[in-house]
Amino acid sequence: MSVDSPYTHKVWSEGELSKIVPGGLPYPMLSDPGGRIGQEYMVYDEENGVDIRGRFLIDPDGVLQAIEILAPAVGRNVAEMIRQVKACAYVRENEGEATPAGWEPGKQALKPSPELAGKVCEIWSPEMAF
Repeated sequence: MSVDSPYTHKVWSEGELSKIVPGGLPYPMLSDPGGRIGQEYMVYDEENGVDIRGRFLIDPDGVLQAIEILAPAVGRNVAEMIRQVKACAYVRENEGEATPAGWEPGKQALKPSPELAGKVCEIWSPEMAF
């Protein structure tokens, strides 16, 4: 979503994005004329009339699970976004479990409990995050 018009999105999608993502995006791009949605999410730059780059991961219950806001000159990491979506889905499907830093499908998840306190390092280490 951006303050760009649907026409601008179409031109960008067909002229540029289609060269990066074969077949184009599998979802629609949305227009936020005037930045109303950007204001609600506190990413609208009123002085320049643009939405700052922001990513909001909202679960099926409407609960915000992750936020990332970057300066316009800083590129995003799509792989990290996809990893976070998978981690959120895993946690949702496996109630009572948590995914540590860098968790990927198939890697060790954690079951937070009083018994785990002070013992996380016995089953997880920072090297596992990378």
